[in-house]
Amino acid sequence: MPQIALFGTSADPPTCGHQALLEELLQLYPRVATWASDNPKKQHGAPLDLRAQLLQALVKQIQDPRLEQIQELSDPFTIRTLQRAGQRWPDAELVFVVGSDLASQIPSWKQTDQWLPHCRLAIAPRQGWPLTAVAIQQLKQLGARLDQLVLSVPASASSALRERPRQDQLPESIWPLLIEHNLYGLNSSSRC
Repeated sequence: MPQIALFGTSADPPTCGHQALLEELLQLYPRVATWASDNPKKQHGAPLDLRAQLLQALVKQIQDPRLEQIQELSDPFTIRTLQRAGQRWPDAELVFVVGSDLASQIPSWKQTDQWLPHCRLAIAPRQGWPLTAVAIQQLKQLGARLDQLVLSVPASASSALRERPRQDQLPESIWPLLIEHNLYGLNSSSRC
């Protein structure tokens, strides 16, 4: 059964960390699907449609036909995203990818016990957010088939970049959109 890695992100904005994660997922899985989404537990700095455009620019920059942005998968709730993915790829093993910063939150997500047993859960490491034994145990008790990914993703956080954008942490491809829409307080004089 072919695997498809599913990676939803706020993309607020996409960072070099997002880029590295997507590129590394392509080394592990035959196909990767991504989308921008609204996280019901976060305040977003830009509207969803603009964040989707930013993510699309990053996907185009990566230039790998095995990577697709499928915005139709976007939903604030994982259960609905996985239902849509299951309808789209009924014969694939779905691998839902999250950062280690979210692992301890998953048990509180909507209907976790109903969606978690129906996919693999792959956890990507994020610096400063170690995956704890308690989080692993809670996820397994909920039925998770868990993969702890060994990846080299640079430390970068969208929240920090919204407050203080750093050119070296933002992919080249998203700058035109950031400037055009004056996102996160950036304009043409912000770029080095």
